[in-house]
Amino acid sequence: MENPVLEVEDLSISFTQYAHGAGRRELPVIRGLDLTVRAGEISAVVGSSGSGKSLLAHALLGLLPYNAACTGVMRYKGQRLTREKMEALRGKEMVLVPQSVNFLDPLMRVGPQLARGKREKGVKEKIRAVLARYGLGPETEEMYPFELSGGMARRVLISSAVVERPVLVIADEPTPGLDGTAAKRILGHFRELADQGTAVLFITHDLELALTAADRVAVFYAGVTVEECPAADFGRQAHHPYTAALWRAMPGNGFVPIPGSQPYPGREEAGCPFAPRCDRRREECAGTIPVRREGRDYIRCVREGVVP
Repeated sequence: MENPVLEVEDLSISFTQYAHGAGRRELPVIRGLDLTVRAGEISAVVGSSGSGKSLLAHALLGLLPYNAACTGVMRYKGQRLTREKMEALRGKEMVLVPQSVNFLDPLMRVGPQLARGKREKGVKEKIRAVLARYGLGPETEEMYPFELSGGMARRVLISSAVVERPVLVIADEPTPGLDGTAAKRILGHFRELADQGTAVLFITHDLELALTAADRVAVFYAGVTVEECPAADFGRQAHHPYTAALWRAMPGNGFVPIPGSQPYPGREEAGCPFAPRCDRRREECAGTIPVRREGRDYIRCVREGVVP
């Protein structure tokens, strides 16, 4: 088995907020995220908006704002990710495929954007090769972003990310606004990267899409990892009640909703953040929640056994 490319252990992120006068407070947004990504795999992170998915991407790349405080451990190839190491790896071995096509410079043609100022021999051929890999002809180099269709712009973003043959690709909601066919095509490109040995972290709120492409799935809820398991086992093995609720809410599994909503950051109570919505909660759910690990599987819950 491949050693992990990325390991995240007990990651917590908070933001300093200033009130009237000199008053301020710390707003915890993530508290206890755990994740592992290996070479040759797509690891999907799923969860509703506000669960901490995109913040994870920004933390890994050293892109958090100045008022953010980050604790926990992040490792890349077994070595701790310091800010200096993030800056050295960012855009080279660790790359981001962002959720918005607005990351493309509207005033610059595609070719120069992919070249990133490099003029040495072979750059143009490398750019044409990577564009062709995603079905984009050489004429794309001379186009401005506003001339691209939505699907073309997505493929240009992927091309920009993989020009330097990265070790880890972080895809942060890379398919918004695309129909099912186009979204699966984009996911097919990430599958090709994984099959060639790249580690892919796929961040999405689209559980159905994640299950069609990912090897493993990590479930986030209110800034906490509640479960990580093989995609093939999702909904079929022992699960956190929130994972089971996500499975039952899928159209093909009954489309059964659950009452309530995810707590806002800073309003979580002690214990399991899902407890107020859980029909199986116990008194112990208000205390310290144990983490069970079986091999690479992970679940944070007081219950043991199958949650149907």
